[in-house]
Amino acid sequence: MKPKIVKNQDGTMRSLSNRHVQMIAIGGTIGTGLFLGSGSTISKTGPSVMLVYLILGLFFFFMMRAIGEMFYADPTQHTFVSFISRYLGPTIGHFTGWTYWIGLVFVCMAELTATATYVQYWLPSVPAWIIELVFLGILVSVNLIAARLFGEAEFWFAMIKIIAIIAMILTGVFMLINHSVTPLGHVSLTNISHDYTLFPHGIFNFIAAFPMVFFAFQGIEFVSITIGEAKSPHTVIKKAVNETLLRILLFYIGALVVIMIIIPWTSLSANSSPFVQVFKLAGFPAAAATINFVVLTSAASALNSCIFSAGRHFYQLATEVSKSSWMYKMFANISSSGVPAAAIAFTASLVLITPIMSLTTAISSVFTIVTGVSSDMYIIVYTLTLVAHRRYRASTDFLPNGFIMPWYKITSPLTILFFGIIFISLFFIPEDIVGAVGAICWTLIFGGIEFLRQGKTNLNNTN
Repeated sequence: MKPKIVKNQDGTMRSLSNRHVQMIAIGGTIGTGLFLGSGSTISKTGPSVMLVYLILGLFFFFMMRAIGEMFYADPTQHTFVSFISRYLGPTIGHFTGWTYWIGLVFVCMAELTATATYVQYWLPSVPAWIIELVFLGILVSVNLIAARLFGEAEFWFAMIKIIAIIAMILTGVFMLINHSVTPLGHVSLTNISHDYTLFPHGIFNFIAAFPMVFFAFQGIEFVSITIGEAKSPHTVIKKAVNETLLRILLFYIGALVVIMIIIPWTSLSANSSPFVQVFKLAGFPAAAATINFVVLTSAASALNSCIFSAGRHFYQLATEVSKSSWMYKMFANISSSGVPAAAIAFTASLVLITPIMSLTTAISSVFTIVTGVSSDMYIIVYTLTLVAHRRYRASTDFLPNGFIMPWYKITSPLTILFFGIIFISLFFIPEDIVGAVGAICWTLIFGGIEFLRQGKTNLNNTN
């Protein structure tokens, strides 16, 4: 007999099971950055890339523990941004909510563009806009029907990524045990340690790898957005968050080790997927097509999660405005299937700009710049989340016996400082300067407008 699905007060359903949430957590941790971008990172830093992933993985784990602690205290919330509104005030909360939602819309657009690129590997004659419309239509439908269907889709998307990584790791272990020889030399652990230096291409390239890996981890917080619709939130929060670091070690570090024992890092091509290179050396002729399918499902998974997350965030924004406003009336409601359908549909309508962009290169250039800005804004959002957590700790909501962030007095300020350093490092990387400056301009202009708007609202309420 299936357990009864609990309905929340706002009409959403707690229909996501533990297996759904765990696979969503894995899917959020592993993105196309590993399958495609890791070759570029390895070429910059050599074996030291593992240290970069480990350091960033540790700080992302602390951030997830901070988010997890707040959700454990109040699992009824749909987004972590709601805690920023609660503990840092409505002005900062509203600014963060809009910023994060707009960032999600651009991520959705980027992932939709990527799906068209991967499908055209097999169907080069099919226009990109048709592929984009088909994928967007399917995944929006999945999100509109029920949260459980979204969870089921993410389960299988994540499973494909896991199978690909495990297959590559097992291939590497098999080749290592059998002392295989490739055109590039022997498969050996000495490929990692041979002539090892911490900064093979200088300290600048080592530091530049941190933002690259940071953006590879972006989206790791998506799992927290499922808590409001999970069947056993307290159990799920602990398991999903606690295993974050373990997943990073297993899937990222494990994959990187295997890549570098098969291919000496000095021989690794920065312009193609290291997974494709490994499977080709292992004698798998369909490597390129197989990995193209994996990155296609990875992009579709990211798009699916983005639609889910963006819909919940826009719904959250609608609930925080005046009940007499058009935004509240139109979007602060839940459909009979237990999802914020209007908020999801509105978000999807903005993502429809993507097929139009594929018809002209001028818009695409602007889109690339705006996407860079929105990605850099995530660093600010994450930092504000950690500051909100500190306020939570000082509030009456704090649960001393809850899901406590480990070594809080040290790890909290250290994580905030580390994210600040990551943001500052963007100004020393030529391709990231525009995005970093844009993120500051966005914060000053939109944050200033929001501050003035809130001040005007408070004045009217006083009068």
